[in-house]
Amino acid sequence: MEFNELLIIAVSAIFINNFVLTRFLGICPYIGVSKNMDSAVGMGFAVIFVMTLASMVTWLINAFMLKPTTSNIFYIIFNAEAPPDLTYLKTIAFILVIASLVQFVEMVVQKVSPALYKSLGIFLPLITTNCAILGVALLNLDNDYNFIASIVHGLAAGVGFTLALVLMAGIREKLEMAPIPKALQGIPIAFLMAGLMSIAFLGFSGLKIQ
Repeated sequence: MEFNELLIIAVSAIFINNFVLTRFLGICPYIGVSKNMDSAVGMGFAVIFVMTLASMVTWLINAFMLKPTTSNIFYIIFNAEAPPDLTYLKTIAFILVIASLVQFVEMVVQKVSPALYKSLGIFLPLITTNCAILGVALLNLDNDYNFIASIVHGLAAGVGFTLALVLMAGIREKLEMAPIPKALQGIPIAFLMAGLMSIAFLGFSGLKIQ
């Protein structure tokens, strides 16, 4: 795959098909962790790491363990008559991979930055159930991306998620000092801002890359 194609995949995942603002995946951590900038940045980097590694590992698992090809590990080990088709197990396999990666990230964050670990709270282990992580792994297969394209897509999707998270955190920090009606304080105004940001990102849908 050429550089221009990889660039299109990256720009599309960050701006045009942003996982939060266009595909509406990962809304729970997006709203829950965007109360302050430090937590947003920490969560963003954690999601980038998990999305990139998950894209890499899930592509390898699908290519060498689930797809019915002659390079299937089970076909080679057991010398079967025909390569087994295990693609129906991809959702379960991918969730196990994501859960393992999140557990690793959780241990690292807890060891390196206890303050960040405490501020992220329950939302860090909830990356396991973040549908954006599973979504990027499944989209890599649906779009028939190769190994490099899958990594680029996963990395760009994580960057897009972080961008949306950081922008929302910046807005919500400003809103804390704004005279907002009581009925709109907290989650209601956050959802309104998310809707306005989604509309703003629609402007990138006309972006043309040559």
